[in-house]
Amino acid sequence: MKTRTAVVYAPGEPMRIEEVELDPPREHEVQVRMVAAGICHSDYHVVSGELRTYLPMALGHEGSGVIEAVGPGVTACKVGDHVVLSFIPPCGSCPACTAGHANACEKAATATSGPLLDGTFRMHRDNADIGQFCQVGSFSERIVASDLSVVPIPDSYPPNRAVLLGCGAPTGVGAVLRRAKVAPGSTVMVVGCGGIGSNIIQGAVLAGARIILAVDIHDFKLEYARMLGATRTLNSTREDPVEVARELTGGRGMDYAFEAISSPATIGQAYRAIGKNGTVVVVGLTPFTEKSIPISPLDLVLSQKTIMGTLYGDSQPRDDIPNLLKMYGAGKLKLDELVTRTYTLDQVNEAYADLLAGRIIRGVIEF
Repeated sequence: MKTRTAVVYAPGEPMRIEEVELDPPREHEVQVRMVAAGICHSDYHVVSGELRTYLPMALGHEGSGVIEAVGPGVTACKVGDHVVLSFIPPCGSCPACTAGHANACEKAATATSGPLLDGTFRMHRDNADIGQFCQVGSFSERIVASDLSVVPIPDSYPPNRAVLLGCGAPTGVGAVLRRAKVAPGSTVMVVGCGGIGSNIIQGAVLAGARIILAVDIHDFKLEYARMLGATRTLNSTREDPVEVARELTGGRGMDYAFEAISSPATIGQAYRAIGKNGTVVVVGLTPFTEKSIPISPLDLVLSQKTIMGTLYGDSQPRDDIPNLLKMYGAGKLKLDELVTRTYTLDQVNEAYADLLAGRIIRGVIEF
């Protein structure tokens, strides 16, 4: 069949909305009619050329929809199921998966590979194979994906909110609860309060942090950070985050600093804001050209600091997506408030212009 999708052909070029050929699902694959797709900065790294990928690529990795068809061997879901897409399809049997780190599945293809898990493509145009970003490509009316990429959810939840559980919520909340394991009473700084940072703030609230310092350059985002539970907000164009972090903690520095922008400068800033035995958690993606961060190896040892990265919040998608959805239903996790604007598929480039200008927390494409 044919489907309309957002494709990038070369770095620096905007996405094109094009009609492409979509093959039917093969063994252990499903066809999904997309209902919603989230606007995440990770996709823009492909557009800008900051992330090297197979091209042409159908973008979008945060998505929700309804299963329309299943291939042979599919048993964990069926036609009609509402699903959230996981941008890492965990196999469940490799050492990483069995150790509780499905986000680091050793058998899952990388986000930049282009084809699905069997090494072949399902999208084509003019005799060219089109990759699907993160095995998903959710900026499309329909997709075919591995059955490992879909997590069934109850149809009572709104798909244009559940979509945030495909990336933003588990990445942010998981960075706090799963990766860093923040203890109650801790002090936390969050650098970057967009779609990921907002969920880091929510994770810090759930963890029982006593101080949550939210840092951004957009007052609009800082207003949302306060609403989500930040105890202090700071515009870094007007105040020094390191100085304020020290003031709030009696000169000691923060216990944890979560960095959701991932530039060397802000990672270094987060490092300087933590105290002895403090931890920096780097959550976002840096351009592939960046090779170093400005930290003192001597201070790293003498202050016994820790720097760690996290992918997908150390998430176990099949467990965490349903659990986070229950938390949303119980009023413990805010999703409605994070969606600050919705778009059509044809407005995808406008959505990214809004994201880059700091005008949205999370944008959602509705089909």
